[in-house]
Amino acid sequence: MADVHATARPRSSAARICTIIAFVFAALALFLSPLIFGVLGVILGIVGAVLGDKPLGWYAAAASVAGAVLGFIIAAALLNA
Repeated sequence: MADVHATARPRSSAARICTIIAFVFAALALFLSPLIFGVLGVILGIVGAVLGDKPLGWYAAAASVAGAVLGFIIAAALLNA
């Protein structure tokens, strides 16, 4: 038998869509608005992970945090240059 826990949710297409949009928001957080797109990416990444897209959902949330931080660093460097 497969090693699937009884409480594990099967991955749905909604979970994958949330994860993909979270990765897109992580990229947008680098260049447009780190605060808005970073927060939305983290939320969608967590939602994707909770809905069943376990590894990629958490990676998308972490990528959104990294994108927001790097976006703030890029903005600060451009404004102080």
